[in-house]
Formats: sequence, C-alpha cells, structure tokens
Amino acid sequence: MSLNFSQGLVLENNHVLLRSLQESDLEYLVPFAINEPNTWEYSMVRVDGKDNMIKYIQTAIDGRENQNQFPFIVFDKKSGKYAGCTRFYDIKLEFKTLQLGYTWYGEQFRGTGINKQCKYLLLQFAFETLGMERVEFRADNNNKRSIAAMKSIGCKEEGILRSHMPTLESEVRRDAIILSILKKEWFDEVKYNLLKKRVY
Repeated sequence: MSLNFSQGLVLENNHVLLRSLQESDLEYLVPFAINEPNTWEYSMVRVDGKDNMIKYIQTAIDGRENQNQFPFIVFDKKSGKYAGCTRFYDIKLEFKTLQLGYTWYGEQFRGTGINKQCKYLLLQFAFETLGMERVEFRADNNNKRSIAAMKSIGCKEEGILRSHMPTLESEVRRDAIILSILKKEWFDEVKYNLLKKRVY
C-alpha cells in the first residue's frame, strides 16, 4: 500500500491517538516550546519559543507536502491532553524503508508508557499496512535516554556514524547512533514483546 500524503491519517488505540500534524496545532504545542525548552537538548532543531515552534510545524508540514515526511501530533487519552510529536521521515516507498523519529513528549508524559503505545501503532502501520522491510532510528550518541527507549522497544544497534552532523552549538559535531527493526523481527518478536509492555 502507498502512503497518501494529501490525506489525513489517524492511528489510535485505547491509550493514544496520533493524527496528521496541522498548522492549527500550534496552540497545543507552543506551551512546550515556551515552558520546556530542554526537551530539545539533543535535537538538530531548536524549538524553544513560539516563533521556533511555528517554524518546526511548518517545516514538518512542508516535508509531508514534499512526500518525504509524515508528521503526527500525539494525544494522550488518559490525561486528555496533547503530549508531543513524532514522524516518519526519509520515506523511500520504492525501497520499502523509512526512518521513525523527531519524537518528543512533554515532561509529564515521559516515563508513562506513552512512547511504547505510539511506537506500537507506528511500527504496526509501517510493517503491516505500508509493507516496509526496514524502519530505521537515529539519535545523538550522547542521548542515553532516547537510546535506551529505542532499545526497549526492540531496536537493534547497527553502529555509529562518527562526527556525523553539526549540533546547534558551534564548533561541536555529534556522533549519531543507528538502530533498526526489520520486518521479520517485527513479526517474529518485536510486535509481541511490545504488546506485553504497552501498559500504563
């Protein structure tokens, strides 16, 4: 199945709802940018303050229009609040690969299990609906919390890209860790192990 970039997409279960990011979602996300700037400590984009959140949302939507990204806003049903964002990117349907990232949640949602709920829905859609053969994840190699979260859902570490990209701090470059899940791994083990962990 191909991904329709021009239509909205909703993925949900009893705990979370992920839907296509829209410009109007600024009202839900800007409080994070103003009150929790450390959320993007290891990010390649600075999303502190309203203006930067506007740019962040517009860049994500531009990526969808260019058909190489598909961003989502995350709604936590337990609290009744919007919790953050995530997206598919570097989408190569012809090769049946994509990357999953740009994932962040507000402080009150970290450690609640929401990430595993979201990853289950996203990986299920990628492998079972889109027919992907590989889903890749990347992170700053210093971002231990993010790396631990990726490994906890079943990602396999592949290696380190040394001095891969510049950071937002001048003179500093980051090493990027690459992890992935393959289609066979999803059906053989990751899906069922993740199902067991999807509990708040």
